[in-house]
Amino acid sequence: MGFELLGRRNERDLLDRLLRDVRSGQSRVLVLRGEAGVGKTVLLDYVTERTPTDRVVRAAGVEPETDLAYSTLQLLCAPLLGHLNRLPEPQRDALATAFGLKAGRPPEGLLVGLAVLGLLAEAAAEQPLVCVVDDAQWLDRMSEIILTFVARRLDAESVALLFAVRSPANEQLLGGLPELRVDGLPNADARALLGTVLPGLVDAQVQDRIVAETRGNPLALVELPRGLSPAELAFGFGRRSATPLVGRVEEGFQRRIAALPADSRRLVLTAAMEPVGDVPLLWRALTRLGVGAAAAAAAEEAGLVELGTRVRLRHPLVRSASRRCAEPAELRAVHRALAEVTDAEQDPDRRAWHRAHAAVGPDEEVAAELERSAGRALARGGRAAAAAFLERAAELSADSTARCRRVLAAAQARFAAGATDQVAGLLAAAELGSLDPVQLAEVERLRARVAFALHSGRAAVPPLLEAARRLEALDPAAARKTYLSAVGAALNAGRFGGDDLRFVARAARRGPEGAEPAGLLLAAFTTWSLDGQAAAVPLFARALDAVTVETDVDLAWLVGLVLHEVWDDAAFQTLTEQAVSFARETGRLSLLPSALTFRATALIFAGRFADASELLEEAEALAYAAGPSPHPATAVILAAHSGREEPAVELIDALAEEAATGGMGWLLSVAGYSKAVLFNGLGNYPAALDAAQRATEHDDPAVQQWALGELVEAAARSGAHAAAARARDRLAERTSLAATDWAIGTQALADALAGPDAEADERYRTAIDRLASTQLGLQLARARLLYGEWLRRSNRRVDARTQLRSAYEAFSTMGAEAFAQRAGRELAATGETVRKRAVGVPEELTPQETQIARLGAAGRTNPEIGAVLFLSPRTVEWHLRKIFTKLGISSRRELRTAIDSSPR
Repeated sequence: MGFELLGRRNERDLLDRLLRDVRSGQSRVLVLRGEAGVGKTVLLDYVTERTPTDRVVRAAGVEPETDLAYSTLQLLCAPLLGHLNRLPEPQRDALATAFGLKAGRPPEGLLVGLAVLGLLAEAAAEQPLVCVVDDAQWLDRMSEIILTFVARRLDAESVALLFAVRSPANEQLLGGLPELRVDGLPNADARALLGTVLPGLVDAQVQDRIVAETRGNPLALVELPRGLSPAELAFGFGRRSATPLVGRVEEGFQRRIAALPADSRRLVLTAAMEPVGDVPLLWRALTRLGVGAAAAAAAEEAGLVELGTRVRLRHPLVRSASRRCAEPAELRAVHRALAEVTDAEQDPDRRAWHRAHAAVGPDEEVAAELERSAGRALARGGRAAAAAFLERAAELSADSTARCRRVLAAAQARFAAGATDQVAGLLAAAELGSLDPVQLAEVERLRARVAFALHSGRAAVPPLLEAARRLEALDPAAARKTYLSAVGAALNAGRFGGDDLRFVARAARRGPEGAEPAGLLLAAFTTWSLDGQAAAVPLFARALDAVTVETDVDLAWLVGLVLHEVWDDAAFQTLTEQAVSFARETGRLSLLPSALTFRATALIFAGRFADASELLEEAEALAYAAGPSPHPATAVILAAHSGREEPAVELIDALAEEAATGGMGWLLSVAGYSKAVLFNGLGNYPAALDAAQRATEHDDPAVQQWALGELVEAAARSGAHAAAARARDRLAERTSLAATDWAIGTQALADALAGPDAEADERYRTAIDRLASTQLGLQLARARLLYGEWLRRSNRRVDARTQLRSAYEAFSTMGAEAFAQRAGRELAATGETVRKRAVGVPEELTPQETQIARLGAAGRTNPEIGAVLFLSPRTVEWHLRKIFTKLGISSRRELRTAIDSSPR
């Protein structure tokens, strides 16, 4: 029912190249974006026609199916399920549970995504595979998340994954993937297509006007002139209309539907309401509606529907046009008929959905059926689908108690699905009924979590505090977590929060105490804000000992602050690595972006910029599919240390603007600290001094100690000795409370910069010795640079070269360009010729290759490595071949020795 592909030379060339790449063993992803009717489906057909039929799987989003979990994904994967048993057991079970093939624990999104990735790779193991998803704007939420994830991980599987998405809406859908913008046909091709449908001779100027008005849209060119005479085209088509082009095409379909006999109209409507395209089911429903086989002829003759092995509509716009033509009673009648002929055992959820749309008023039987469907959706990991079922069930509930229960469950599901902005209205609806104490507690818990998710700064403090107070009598443990969230919001607000932190701390101190990690953290932060840091540090250490990643992963954002307060760099590295491993292994898609960002921060200070950058890119990519977006602070800190002034300043200024707009004083301190780092690296010490002074105006945890270090250096190098001494003394108030190498080394460096010159040599050496015992490679290189500069000014050039050479090599390997250039200038001043190095470019293995090599050397199999890194086993094998070539080895047995000697 499509139209012939006319022209499109550039598009065809691109698609031909894509197919050649896939046949050569590479994977390719492409998103076709364009308005309705512009020819996206025809281009998809062009690809599939050039691929053997048994190597193509195809599915399409359908508007009525957007609330059914995995509906499109299951259609796409159904022909490939013969390969299911070749997947590792956790992935196999996750996918089977998601598709309702077996009962099991609700699968996490990452495990389902990895299973789909493996399934495609297995199916393409012998011959390339082409996967096509049309009308992706109507993907259900879980299909969207999983397919976006898979699209970003395809690499060497010989899989083509193509999507068609209607625009200009849905621009964020499948964002960041390679795309092809599909516009209207060029004028010559548009006139040629128009000539195939015109009813006789039409003046060339009229044809030009039609082409111009339709902007070369093929569907509009074919459909809008339909039924018009040459005279009507000449005098009527050119009337200006405020209706958008797509709306005019839909209006044309409405006119054609309205002109049909009543039974044919009902046939088209039923076909539009039955999204699967099941011809026998359609006829069973039509029989119940009293529509006979003769009704099909007029609908097919009008070009609206085609009944073959599947039901096919002329275009998705026919679906919406038929609904607009129907009266509400007729819509309900069609849904009722479809529900009656849908198998309650094989397809209970679709049956329930049709029954729900057929209901006129409260219907407890249908509401209960929808609630059961919600339970099945949750068991498959479909939280958004469960919420939709529960919301409709609540609407149909006759009993107020049942209605409140269902609305509250819908709110929980919406929050779990990431639709935070929809939760407040549902909670308000739940409170209209009579809630028991347990339900009241859940309302308050959810309200608190929503408040923090939507506004993690000062605006969140009052609602969080109110929720915590209400929860004290209902759920003391939840009250403590909510108070802790209020503390976090006040910390984020920083200088914009006034006395909020102390106000929250006083309220929390009056509440019930607890010995669980959240309770211990709350006690520590309460003490920190009311009694000072010295009293809080032992409590922070105790809380840190109690926290485990597996059970307290939601506290990671506060644990990061605690690690800095106790100066524990080993825990900083260990806990961040564990957080990422936990999120990966459990498939927690909602946790992974923040865990990756948390880990990237630790890697920056370890001097592993390339690894940090890769994790940030992965976090950003995952956030396109499902939130939360990665925290912007880490990317800004990385840009500052990388030392490229223009892009770094742009990012820093954007963060400062965001901080001011959102009332996030903590972020404002991060921006000031980052600018101080950047300008210290560039040797612009007055600018660094100004930025560091602004960053340290408020005692923001974690960032404060880093910013004070930058302030000492900038002030000392600017000749502001009194400011350097004050900053050193403020830093000492913090470092004196922790006897760790990180704290002692940091203070020794500050003392060397701001103290008597006669004592500088010993203090520099103490700083280097202590920092060398930590995992803070970046700080060690900074200490060597500063010591080398001091030695050169002291005329000890030979000693200076040793320190400066080490600093230069370290900064160059990290990718800290400004600091490397600064070290290089100092080294040249000692009389040594500086060997130019490619800054930040690994000499042998990429960060991902290094990860694969390490896992392979540890004895992990390809499927196990793939599960950790979210790659298919085939892609792991492809990378291993490249790794062997780079390292000059031929087997896994040689990996350990080879990677130990590799620069990475």
